[in-house]
Amino acid sequence: MAAAAPAAAAASPEAPAVSGSADPETGDEDSREVRVLQSLRGRIYEAKNLLPYLGPNKMRDCFCTINLDQEEVYRTQVVEKSLSPYFSEEFYFEIPRTFQYLSFYVYDKNVLQRDLRIGKVAIKKEDLCSHSGKETWFSLQPIDSNSEVQGKVHLELRLNELITENGTVCQQLVVHIKACHGLPLINGQSCDPYATVSLVGPSRNDQKKTKVKKKTSNPQFNEVFYFEVTRSSSYSRKSQFQVEEEDIEKLEIRIDLWNNENLVQDVFLGEIKVPVNVLRSDSFHQAWYLLQPRDNGNKSSKTDDLGSLLLTLCYTEDCVLPSEYYGPLKTLLLKSPDVQPVSASAAYILGEICQDQKDAVLPLVRLLLHHNKLVPFITAVAELDLKDTPDANAIFRGNSLATQCLTEMMKIVGGHYLKVTLKPVLDEICESSKSCEIDPVKLKEGDNVENNKENLYYYVDKVFNTIVGSSVSCPTVMCDIFYSLRQMAAKKFPNHPHVQYSAVSSFVFLRFFAVAILSPHAFHLRPHYPDTQTVRTLTLISKTIQIIGNWGCQSRKKSRFKKSVMCEFLKMFQEERYFTDVKKFLDEISSTETKESSGTSEPVHLKEGEMYKRAQGRTRIGKKNFKKRWFCLSSRELTYHRQQGKDAIYTIPVKNILAVEKLEEGSFNKKNMFQVIHTEKTLYIQANNCVEANEWIDVLCRVSRCNHNRLSSFHPSAYLNGNWLCCQETSESTPGCKPCTAGIPADIQIGIDEDRETERIYSIFTLSLLKLQKMEETCGSIAVYQGPQKEPGYSKFTIEDSVATFKTIQQIKSTIEKLDEPHEKYRKKRSSSAKYGSKENPIVGKIS
Repeated sequence: MAAAAPAAAAASPEAPAVSGSADPETGDEDSREVRVLQSLRGRIYEAKNLLPYLGPNKMRDCFCTINLDQEEVYRTQVVEKSLSPYFSEEFYFEIPRTFQYLSFYVYDKNVLQRDLRIGKVAIKKEDLCSHSGKETWFSLQPIDSNSEVQGKVHLELRLNELITENGTVCQQLVVHIKACHGLPLINGQSCDPYATVSLVGPSRNDQKKTKVKKKTSNPQFNEVFYFEVTRSSSYSRKSQFQVEEEDIEKLEIRIDLWNNENLVQDVFLGEIKVPVNVLRSDSFHQAWYLLQPRDNGNKSSKTDDLGSLLLTLCYTEDCVLPSEYYGPLKTLLLKSPDVQPVSASAAYILGEICQDQKDAVLPLVRLLLHHNKLVPFITAVAELDLKDTPDANAIFRGNSLATQCLTEMMKIVGGHYLKVTLKPVLDEICESSKSCEIDPVKLKEGDNVENNKENLYYYVDKVFNTIVGSSVSCPTVMCDIFYSLRQMAAKKFPNHPHVQYSAVSSFVFLRFFAVAILSPHAFHLRPHYPDTQTVRTLTLISKTIQIIGNWGCQSRKKSRFKKSVMCEFLKMFQEERYFTDVKKFLDEISSTETKESSGTSEPVHLKEGEMYKRAQGRTRIGKKNFKKRWFCLSSRELTYHRQQGKDAIYTIPVKNILAVEKLEEGSFNKKNMFQVIHTEKTLYIQANNCVEANEWIDVLCRVSRCNHNRLSSFHPSAYLNGNWLCCQETSESTPGCKPCTAGIPADIQIGIDEDRETERIYSIFTLSLLKLQKMEETCGSIAVYQGPQKEPGYSKFTIEDSVATFKTIQQIKSTIEKLDEPHEKYRKKRSSSAKYGSKENPIVGKIS
């Protein structure tokens, strides 16, 4: 069952796709595949009351990271010289693996040494649901080796009876430590783990040690240790280790995991404690255990208040059934643009009842966009917005379902438009060191305000000219909606000729271009967060572009900016050409005239970033080490470069990609690796974390999914030293030994998985059944008493036609009930298959 609170499942999936759904006709739960997909959305707002430095300079340069267990998957910008840094950064990513903790670390940036970790917030996976959708202040906790534990241990215990040389009987405990899984990275690299195995009791502490395994987070130990547990009372030898039969209840096996540091002190990785009496009823025990901190590991001698961090989180786990199950719900949602009135449609009701409208907007927009139903739906709900807008100056200024849907649509379809329009000029701004600060209070020593004003004018003018000259690149779906908005606004306010422009400007300038300029990293226009000076420059440019864009929609061309500094600067843009250029641009992007498409002949930029690739070794003396390279993917080719902005040194046409698959860690003892198999030679790539690796695999699979020569099988390990590590075949041309991962359905557009989006909507309906019931009661009340009710909670709903709305709610409830059945079957199957102590559902080890 898809839900924001996945605690109902007994275990988390080991892979993103697992078997176990019911065939809609036969009821066979093994005849279809269920995809289990995890995602995390939220915002890092701010930290406050961080510990100051002890010296005269008490301020810190802070940033925050998001970690799955101990693997960093996201990093904020650095906020300089503050003990209460304000980040205000949204994040969203797919989670490609299991995890125990979601952690947020607050760091103090250090140029010369390693960054200092101030404190952290660690939330157990099963507790994430309790924080869903809420703004919560979390206290920062201290960080030490005990608090940084992750991973699990596979252990086997056996109790044997042995007859000694003199004929007496004793018991022998056999401890087989098989393997560990998911140990943490040490300084960003796989660790060198070993284990100590101890038998501990009131009067004994026997300890043995495994061999060190090099460069792996998933060591295979397979070592067996023997401990003498009990001796018969007739045995004559006495020692401190002698244990009588009844003391077996007090014995326990303790396994400690360590990282071998050679010349410095070894790093503690975690421990488990298993009482020997687990063998009381059976002489054999085997299970997986979660590693735990040491005794009192969660306690700290430090009593200082480290500060706190304000977060909003929304974790989801979607169990996506086969497409057949979603037919009725999809049909109901896709009828929404045609329902009269639109407030009685399933899509509109979804936005009315969900706790956070943003949760509903993303899957709804994607689903409607996939089926070309988004333009008529946004048009219909925008028209409903206009009915409640008495002032022409307030048109589309609110945060309604219409404005949120349109904003989300622009993010989805406008990515390439932003890249071809803004990326070149943003690259110039971010790579330049020119100061643009025009506020005398904020000037640095040696800065000249007039020079800075000229720099800022140059950048604003260049950005502005780039935007107003980009109409030919504006996506058709955006133009179609802008045209509808313009027509509706002119009809609603016939005496306000400028309202037709402000209806479009409030989206394209305020919610699209200005936001992308302010946060280029969030729109994949820049690979990294800009420095503090550049952030300030982008802020000033963004504000100015917003104001100029708004001027073109007003009869009075004046600035309402409160700061006199900005007012003086804006006078430089009072020329008539700026106003006419804005209007001309808005006319062009809200026209129904057919444009010459420049996007079809030019490759679409999809993704770029820095990763490591294994040297191809194309010459006889070519070294096959790993090198850092800048990768770029477009709809035509994958290239890598020595540095960003340099010429490509290797190119793979997308049409030559045969498969994209994960690579087993054991191939090169490196995590987060994948392989791009193409017609020339396999390219091995290491991403910086699991989220990044998953994103690259996903986009590469999508862009090459229609290649006719794609492989059906592949080798999950590398070809090294004359043989494949996976199947030991010696010929490099041997066909793959494992089927290729089942890709997404062939009819799915890039970036849109309609089954998953429908599953998300099903989940929202399921979580909002109480509110749906209230809405149903309100419809009945209106029908009976012929008027809207004023009871608390009822008046919040927009109900224009109570009969039509009531009918739709009945259809929604019926559809959801039918979908509940296969979800419940899958939950039961999943719970029963994940035995406690299995790798998927390990035992939480004893903590003394």
